[in-house]
Amino acid sequence: MAEGGTLTFADPDGYTAAFSGARVNLTINGAGEFKARLTRLKLRHLEIYRYYESLPRIAYISLPPKPIFLSFPVGTVPLIFDGFALRNGDMVLHSRSERMHQRLSGECQWGLISLGPEQLANYSKALIGQPIPWSPASRILRSPRAEVAIFQRLFGQACHLAETGQKLIDRPEVATALEHDVLHAIIHCLAGNEADGNPENGNPKNRNPNTRRHHAAVMVRFEEALNKRIDDKLTMPALCADIGVPERTLRMCCAEFLGASPMRYLLLQRLNKARSALRRADPSTTSVAEVARNHQFLELGRFAVTYRTTFGESPSVTLQRNPRA
Repeated sequence: MAEGGTLTFADPDGYTAAFSGARVNLTINGAGEFKARLTRLKLRHLEIYRYYESLPRIAYISLPPKPIFLSFPVGTVPLIFDGFALRNGDMVLHSRSERMHQRLSGECQWGLISLGPEQLANYSKALIGQPIPWSPASRILRSPRAEVAIFQRLFGQACHLAETGQKLIDRPEVATALEHDVLHAIIHCLAGNEADGNPENGNPKNRNPNTRRHHAAVMVRFEEALNKRIDDKLTMPALCADIGVPERTLRMCCAEFLGASPMRYLLLQRLNKARSALRRADPSTTSVAEVARNHQFLELGRFAVTYRTTFGESPSVTLQRNPRA
């Protein structure tokens, strides 16, 4: 039987915990009230997700190894995947166990579909006579408009059924027909990939694949270094020594993948961790100064100004807010 529903969030930690099987490190980099909504529909061989987020952010996502994942923007706001701006109609076929950076410049919706490799192989062989070629690296796909329109219509129908809680989806024949149609649409989109060589469209084929893989590997090592030493006093020379790359290379990779310098990203991560700690803390026993010191902010005045500039509220307001609200 199909399962579906919608969850809403006012806390980034709760939102990232709801991602199915994936590990997500979310770094908010815009002021305002965080709001997120997750719509999920689980069919027999497919899981369909639609995400809504209200603020600019950078996400470092580690996908699980078993399913095949497809991600794509929903609507006209670009979704930036490893430095490439995905436009409406684009789709990413992710590699197994991929670790990637995804960022939003503001309020945005995006979609994610997971399916078993056996189902993709069987359906593609039945429909087009051969399995969809698998690549160890992710692929950005641009399919014919007609195929994309069919896929987007079916994706919207699936999300609508999940959101409204219509009992029709509990009927096996309805769920089976929907899954069949979505699988067909996915295969036709994958088989009809028509990414061209226009350098203005951000196609990764226009860049040396070895360079792209090297930059992605540098960014994975960068995230690992930050994760191990986030509570240390880090400098650019120390980071570069840990990662094993020149400072110029690290700056170039961060600008491409994150839209920020390495030290700015480190600052944003620490600010986000401090904000999470303030949200969880008991204001009767915890002070802003204590949280600031625990996250390597030794000058309380500077911390308060930077925090307010980034999130649009003072750290004391975050601390006093009722986490249940």
